[in-house]
Amino acid sequence: MAAELRLGPLLRYVDFDRGDRATVWVETQGPGTVEVRCPGGTGGGSAPTFQVAGHHYALVTVTGLTPGATTAYEVDVDGEQVWPPADSGFPPSTISAPDPAACDTVRVTFGSCRWAAPPAGGEDPVGPDALDSLARRIAADPEGERPDVLLLLGDQVYADEVSEATRDWLAARRDLSEPPGEQVADYEEYTHLYDESWRDPGVRWLLSTVPSCMIFDDHDVIDDWNTSAAWVADMRRTDWWNERILSGLMSYWVHQHIGNLSPEELAADPVYAKVTGVEDGTEPLRAFAVEADADPSRTRWSYRRDFGRTRLVMIDSRAARVLKESERAMLDDEEARWVWEQMTDRRSEVDHLLVGTSLPWLLPPLVHDAEIWNAALCRGERGPRWAGFSEKIRRTADMEHWGAFPESFEKLARLVADAGSGPDAPATICVLSGDVHHAYVAEPRWPADATPDAAVLQLTCSPVHNGVPRSMRMAFRFGWSAAGRVLGKGLLRHARAGLPPVHWKRTGGPWFGNQLMTLALRGRSARLRLEQAEVRSGGTGSDLRTVHERGLTRGGRG
Repeated sequence: MAAELRLGPLLRYVDFDRGDRATVWVETQGPGTVEVRCPGGTGGGSAPTFQVAGHHYALVTVTGLTPGATTAYEVDVDGEQVWPPADSGFPPSTISAPDPAACDTVRVTFGSCRWAAPPAGGEDPVGPDALDSLARRIAADPEGERPDVLLLLGDQVYADEVSEATRDWLAARRDLSEPPGEQVADYEEYTHLYDESWRDPGVRWLLSTVPSCMIFDDHDVIDDWNTSAAWVADMRRTDWWNERILSGLMSYWVHQHIGNLSPEELAADPVYAKVTGVEDGTEPLRAFAVEADADPSRTRWSYRRDFGRTRLVMIDSRAARVLKESERAMLDDEEARWVWEQMTDRRSEVDHLLVGTSLPWLLPPLVHDAEIWNAALCRGERGPRWAGFSEKIRRTADMEHWGAFPESFEKLARLVADAGSGPDAPATICVLSGDVHHAYVAEPRWPADATPDAAVLQLTCSPVHNGVPRSMRMAFRFGWSAAGRVLGKGLLRHARAGLPPVHWKRTGGPWFGNQLMTLALRGRSARLRLEQAEVRSGGTGSDLRTVHERGLTRGGRG
């Protein structure tokens, strides 16, 4: 078989502490040795492929990079160059190695919810893709401003909402009248979703040259994944769910999770050692997925990354849930303890703390109060009839954010306040989220005696490429309104629930459209920019247009 890339390369981990290492992920057409070469001998690395379900992958650690330098790279498979393609049309893929001694500004761009369906007949039903627009801007000015890291906060693929082209592909493979119908069923079908998403020429080049951190949300597996114990029980009674969840976890581990880890974390990971240490890693990875699904407390999908004096703590707010109604929690005890440790570790070395969670912590107040009301009724606060009715509402209305886990919401509020208080507190704590198909800025307020020193903000940005019905736009706007707040208080009284420990107000948005947020973090100052993708005049391509920009640190807002 001729050497060829099936997918990638994706630039994943870049070492901000040393500035001389990075990892590059690829999928190849067959087994072989993958080499990443930086012309002129300014860095490189190689790794053999590993196999999962007939597919071949490699995660190459690139060493010898020059801190502070941007270096072009090429990819070889068994000595034959496979990247960049001869007809690329894009600049060379590069690795920008940070200089730890002079890394004064870090730019973090984030968003979520990218439905990757190709436009039919050149017309995109949900508008231009914000990632594709970002790729074109960077490609047009390779020496200009670009993100130092791209955070993709969930729904990188849509396993339950496929494109027309993928539906046709599925129909040629199996009978769509049998469950799960027009959704993906197994690992091979998941790989097709990643092909569709990451083979887009602009996005493929962007991911090859801008480091990325990722976390899953529900559509990476299925809408409302892990909403409740009753939901899980219903899914497990079907004859297709077991293969779906195992394939979803396996494909996420391969395509997204391992790239989030540092070389040291990979070396210490027993699953990575098992999968890469045998001729075919399918069975050890499947065994891991079985364990992760059966006992989420034995697996950690959350992770931490430090970008100079900016820290990212990425929280798994899907798979780590405790779903027993009397003990509902967004995170199990061990996971919550780990998050606490990462947010408070060596605080004097952190100017900006970023907390990544696919689901917003602070929602429109009416939505939050409705979720508290629903959670109370589901656990029996108003009797069994209300409990059964409320479970149906929970699933229909997607009531499964932090507000649907009231104790976890309050714990995160206390943790953010503690992490942001004291003489060594960071200047900002930003909770970065997506999921809700619009963007906004919200600022919490604690009682006077508990107000943290750090500026705390909820920054929500979604979608990268998707849509939201007009009715939902109206509902979100009403959720922020004074009338919505009054209605929310009524729901709390009916649920016999107290007020949350923090109050918050919207200080930006809501904005609707395909969009990305960028944080520019320099010293102890921070600026936010929201950009939306818009079709160029004449209909040729798209651009990103700034619709909101502001300072975030105290004294710099507006």
